Amino acid sequence: METNTKIFIAGHRGMVGSAIHRKLLQEGFQNLIVRNSRELDLRNSIEVEAFFRAEQPEYVFLAAAKVGGIMANNTYRADFLYENLMIQNNVIHCAWKYGVKKLLFLGSSCIYPKLAPQPLKEEYLLTGLLEPTNEPYAIAKIAGIKMCDAYRAQYGCNFISAMPTNLYGPNDNYDLEKSHVLPALIRKFHEAKRQQLPEVVLWGSGTPLREFLHVDDLADACFHLMQTYNEAGLVNVGVGHDLSIKDLALLIRDVVGYQGAIVHDLSKPDGTPRKLMDVAKLTAVGWQAKIGLEEGIRRVYAQLGNETWF
Repeated sequence: METNTKIFIAGHRGMVGSAIHRKLLQEGFQNLIVRNSRELDLRNSIEVEAFFRAEQPEYVFLAAAKVGGIMANNTYRADFLYENLMIQNNVIHCAWKYGVKKLLFLGSSCIYPKLAPQPLKEEYLLTGLLEPTNEPYAIAKIAGIKMCDAYRAQYGCNFISAMPTNLYGPNDNYDLEKSHVLPALIRKFHEAKRQQLPEVVLWGSGTPLREFLHVDDLADACFHLMQTYNEAGLVNVGVGHDLSIKDLALLIRDVVGYQGAIVHDLSKPDGTPRKLMDVAKLTAVGWQAKIGLEEGIRRVYAQLGNETWF
């Protein structure tokens, strides 16, 4: 990509898309095309085709998706499957139809089987049953990976797929019904500190292990892959190490400065026991994460400051 290359960032107002947008601007790219959901409904094939016909982007970062945590995924199962399928089908198909030089499709670590060996290698895709609570979202993302590979095989399209681990950072979602675990815990501890509550309730046992990547690191990895990687299949994007949800809660409690207790609601689901990415493939193409977890959480919480961000 040259700095005057015409680049479409689908989902530029979300956490991932906005990080990619910031990264490209920092790298001097000026010809960036963005549309919010009111201006362009990516679920609507007519609107998407009209957009590609008019704009003719050369490169596409497909970061648009309907996303959420365990509760949202399990509650809005039809919405997560339908909307994500429609978004990626429309964008990937039009990218082929209108001659996009390269497309990067972004998925999630939830594509892997619930009980896959750890750490998760790219070749473990479709080797077992998915985690039931987020199966619809995972199926949609698996379909996106396979769609990119199918268009590559049939039409020679340079469409690549990156699967990030659990993300956090600027423009995250702090709605307790829809958020992922890390922002949900930041909110819970922040509100407990502000209201001087004696305890914070943690879903499940706290024993599941999770890996967390700052979204600015993901954007850096996406930029690197778009510049250097041109192969079929998928690439894991992560940090290569994990910690328990309980240890995450203790870390966030310290960052927030909350002094109360942590109690477990064992009636709530734990989700997948462990999700650690094998990042050897990404390391081999010259990229590693730079932002440590404590540093990243402190950065996020400092950025939030005293704003009314809930």
